Amino acid sequence: MKARNQYKEVEDFLADESFRLWMKTQKDLDGWEEWTLEHPKRAKLVEEARLWLLAMNVPEDNLSQEQINTALQATWMKIEQKEQGNKMEQKVIQLWNTSWVRRVAVILVFGLLSLYAYNNFFAEKHYSVYDEIVSNPDADGLLEQINNSNKPQIVTLSDGSSVLLQPKSKLSYPKVFTGNERNVYLSGEAFFEISKNPKKPFFVHANEIVTKVVGTSFRIKAYQNQSDVEVLVRTGKVEVNSEKANQKKIVLLPNQALRFVRKNQTFDKITDITLDKSISSSVKSIEQLSFEFTDIPVAQIFKTIEQAYSVEVDFPVKTLEKCYLTTSLSDQPLPEKLKIICKSIGDNTAYTMNGNQIIISSKGCNYQ
Repeated sequence: MKARNQYKEVEDFLADESFRLWMKTQKDLDGWEEWTLEHPKRAKLVEEARLWLLAMNVPEDNLSQEQINTALQATWMKIEQKEQGNKMEQKVIQLWNTSWVRRVAVILVFGLLSLYAYNNFFAEKHYSVYDEIVSNPDADGLLEQINNSNKPQIVTLSDGSSVLLQPKSKLSYPKVFTGNERNVYLSGEAFFEISKNPKKPFFVHANEIVTKVVGTSFRIKAYQNQSDVEVLVRTGKVEVNSEKANQKKIVLLPNQALRFVRKNQTFDKITDITLDKSISSSVKSIEQLSFEFTDIPVAQIFKTIEQAYSVEVDFPVKTLEKCYLTTSLSDQPLPEKLKIICKSIGDNTAYTMNGNQIIISSKGCNYQ
């Protein structure tokens, strides 16, 4: 059996027992999901194979004999081209007499019908923005962060903005923002905290929508294989528009959300997120925790940051055990939060970030 990296046809996936097990039972014993996410071009082929496997549950008597014959002929055309002469002709006849091949015929017919609907009403939109950007030759200047881990990852942008990238998500962004706009591209889910710069607005392109901000914090959920895109605002204000549909822009304020239905290209504005079970149940720690501190121990502030950003903060516990702060850190990216904390503690306090680890160095509070 060929290595999966060589799979180029749907038949390759259908013949792979490990792939069939993953699709039927959702037990990903061989890392299929991670392998698929590594290269976006694989996703479409995997989706085609998935649709064909799902079609196996359709009763055969729903199809006419003519449909089955046509499907069978198309299915094995490639096999006939790869083999030679009479041996292959005999093999096709033998295969046709097996129930497995008849089921493949069913798969193909219903797979093609499903694939037609998928390509015309779903796939074109699913792969419209992110994949086009990262595969564009002009995208050489973009960096890509892929989170294949099981916990969120912090991405710090050149303007000081921070992005909390959720598992199975990807973010493409320039090493340095140039021009009059700041543009990034998301596939998956992320929480954004944007540095304020009214002269240089920030745009997040996610599937078919674009979210414009100046300085605020918000979450976008835009997975390629999901039917909806969601935007939820924690602080500030954002404007959401469609990349393709002729829709008026939607303005969202704190604790408001928007659901974009990709099939119909329509917006659903949610002014009270507590009344929407899907959105309210998906709220993360960073969206719930307060960053308003009044005479609070530094150690507790660092604990709040750990909970919000899924990071580890290493600081001199004994040195800072008597340090208390009163400060407002809301609507600030993580690097700015850390700068404010360090400055409030004392001029001899600094921080460094290495992935999801933050190290604080300090000789104590100013007032000690």
